Amino acid sequence: MSVEEVARATRIPVISIERIEADHFDDLPGEVFVRGFLKAYARAVSLPMEEVLARYTASRRIALVTPLPIAAPARTTQQSRRFGVAIAFVLLLILFTLALSIVLRPRGHDMPPELSAGTAADARISLQA
Repeated sequence: MSVEEVARATRIPVISIERIEADHFDDLPGEVFVRGFLKAYARAVSLPMEEVLARYTASRRIALVTPLPIAAPARTTQQSRRFGVAIAFVLLLILFTLALSIVLRPRGHDMPPELSAGTAADARISLQA
């Protein structure tokens, strides 16, 4: 089969077929695409798919990546948690102070004189009765 026929049968671009045949896998889009291309290529040229993928995997140099410690974000999470607790405490303190001022506010002193005089007269009438 020619490269163009394989490209037509697999719907893989001609340039990618040429790179696969030349073992230039680093020039292909990504690991997932390479594996998909190799499977389609193996089916088109009647090769065992597992063998093609095994040879590809063996040819790749996979470097072991040591994961970075996640200590730095834990500190920011802990600091943000403390900051959130401090804000909640301040808000609760403000709400408690507001509620306390409403409950302990003296009654009757904030009424206009006209209403307070009428209330006193009502109180005297009810006492006489």
